[in-house]
Amino acid sequence: MSTWHVVRVPDPGRWGSLPASGALGIHDLPEAVARIGLRPGDPVFVRPDGMVDADLLNFVRSKEFRSLERESKRNYATDTRLLLEFLSSRGVPWQEATEQDLADYRDWRCRAPENPRRISGTKWNREAAAFTKLFRWAGVHPLPVDVSRREDRAADSVSARVSWLTPRTWGLWSDIGLRGHTRFGVPGPGWESRTEMRNTGFVQLLLSSGLRRQEGGSLLTFEVPVQRLRHGRYCHGRVAAAVTRSKNSRVFYASVDAVGQVEAYVESERAWAVQRAQAEGRYDRLPAVRLVTRVTRGLKPMVEWVDQDGALGGQELGRLGWRERQWLFLEGPDGPEPAWLWLTEEGLPMGPDRWNGVFRLANLRCEEVLLTLEEREIKRRFRLAEVGGKSPYATPHSARHSFALYMLIVLNQLMETRFGLTAAQRRDFALLFGDPWWLVKTLLGHADVETTKRHYLAPVAHLQLESILAAAADGQEQQVEDLDSAFARLARQTAGIQDIDGLVGAVS
Repeated sequence: MSTWHVVRVPDPGRWGSLPASGALGIHDLPEAVARIGLRPGDPVFVRPDGMVDADLLNFVRSKEFRSLERESKRNYATDTRLLLEFLSSRGVPWQEATEQDLADYRDWRCRAPENPRRISGTKWNREAAAFTKLFRWAGVHPLPVDVSRREDRAADSVSARVSWLTPRTWGLWSDIGLRGHTRFGVPGPGWESRTEMRNTGFVQLLLSSGLRRQEGGSLLTFEVPVQRLRHGRYCHGRVAAAVTRSKNSRVFYASVDAVGQVEAYVESERAWAVQRAQAEGRYDRLPAVRLVTRVTRGLKPMVEWVDQDGALGGQELGRLGWRERQWLFLEGPDGPEPAWLWLTEEGLPMGPDRWNGVFRLANLRCEEVLLTLEEREIKRRFRLAEVGGKSPYATPHSARHSFALYMLIVLNQLMETRFGLTAAQRRDFALLFGDPWWLVKTLLGHADVETTKRHYLAPVAHLQLESILAAAADGQEQQVEDLDSAFARLARQTAGIQDIDGLVGAVS
């Protein structure tokens, strides 16, 4: 047997029922795990013989691995486990892996026709980065793989997770998947969802702002943007540095309509969930509660609190990671309530990763409504394009992609049609404020505009969107194309953009 296992350290309060006599010969297992330096979410690698690999345990506790984000730790551990199984099948201890071993593994993962689940160049580069970090830490020489070597990187590394839905397709997806409508636009019989306002509010916020799942999913109630821009159609807020990928705070913008949906959720579904949790004493049983006593203003707001033991604490709001944010509570009219914006039905903070499940269920509902029974029985990866195109499919990151595409089209339309700028004037405008790519890059929080082009909008860059919405020849009146028509045209000419016109039988 060459099967390796990965066990992750549970979050506080999520260990389940441990025997009073202890587990694995240890009286207080959570305390013992914390004492050796493991943190919640850290992976523990179990060898095929059932023993914990001591070297890999030390790697997980090392500064090289500890500095990774929790999601990166999870991904790295998953990638590493597969390599460990490959090496074990050859009888090769991972510390003795050679360049040939890694070359053979890469060939199997990326190119072997016998492998039905070959991975892309982008995925290989992520795996190579994980392996490089491990082997470099372990002092394996020569390095079996080194992501900094050109020959060890994939030349076809292009983001394969880019997906867009046009605005009206998002409307269809939300109506069916989140609101329980039929294909005819009316609520389905027996539909009941106690989290409909929460789910639709979250989706609209991401679509309106371009926030990542973790950024939007980690907001506190007092971070919901309320300050409107001059013309009143958008509000602006600030996303905390600690919950961003770049660890840099930035301003984000959300439409007044999206903010209104969030506020409606806070005043209804969320308030009811909080009341039930308070009545049942759920907050009294939480392992960590920090009651906020003060939030300062300014460029670097501070949050001050008192914990369950009466100890005072405080930290810059921007430095609070998503886990610490779940411990923050505010004094409400009926007692303490979470400062965390998005709550479960039980009134507890909803982890950012749980939004994946919400989107997955919505996708399944769309398939249930828009596909026939025979079509649904075909597994997704085996469906023909015609079948797959009958039902919209979305992920939290699809909202970010769609926001970027929407803003690119709108900005091009503003610069070239609504403003009626000449070519020379457009160059001057770009020098002063940046071209649409640069503006979208800023809204997304990317450090480099090339990242925006390469990973988000590259598939449509060749279409030269400015030509789709450009003004007519100088001196001629330009008929402005409405956005739905522009998106429909783009969807017909570009793979990967989901639009109602292309959903076969979606609307009848």
